[in-house]
Amino acid sequence: MYGTLRGALAGRKIAFDRDGYAATVEGRIVGVGKTIRIKSIHMQYELAVPAESREATERALALHPQGCPAHQSVKNAIAITWDASVRVGDQIITVREEADNTPA
Repeated sequence: MYGTLRGALAGRKIAFDRDGYAATVEGRIVGVGKTIRIKSIHMQYELAVPAESREATERALALHPQGCPAHQSVKNAIAITWDASVRVGDQIITVREEADNTPA
């Protein structure tokens, strides 16, 4: 998802700070018999964009899971969530996913 978002930002010609672009990934695992299973993954992005790119950045964030092959491959088996702290000009906004993607 990290690379897909980076590509979505670049494809929209959003001048983001590539050195400050980061993601923290947290996973939750559970025991299943004698093995483990990945139950959920949460992505926390941090990035900075120019003020005039706010709407395009929010669109890229909202759509990036749909364009990610890894997300599409496991989304029905592993709950994947994300949020982002985005420095837009002089302010910091938080963007979160809107859809409930809990596996069936």
